[in-house]
Amino acid sequence: MSARTKPSPVSRARMYEVIRAPLITEKTTNGSEHGQVTFRVSMDATKPEIRQAVEALFKVKVRAVNTVTVKGKAKVFRGHAGVRSDWKKAIVSLAEGQKIDVTTGL
Repeated sequence: MSARTKPSPVSRARMYEVIRAPLITEKTTNGSEHGQVTFRVSMDATKPEIRQAVEALFKVKVRAVNTVTVKGKAKVFRGHAGVRSDWKKAIVSLAEGQKIDVTTGL
């Protein structure tokens, strides 16, 4: 059996669930100069799902997908301690010559 099997197709509705929003920070802007785009994604999204969603929604070729689970911060609000929710981000590396303009939207 091959190391990479073809992932099952993802529905269009699931694609919009997987890709929540682009992440626009100073660090991600620096990554865009190297062909990388960063998205906030759902916690249960897998790398193959993220790859399929980005390729289908933005019509680009994805080279690699890296994911990071960002742990929620402990905060105090009006004297009550609380914790922000954990969230997941995906750093998507695009193939040479590919580009996504995150400011225009879908």
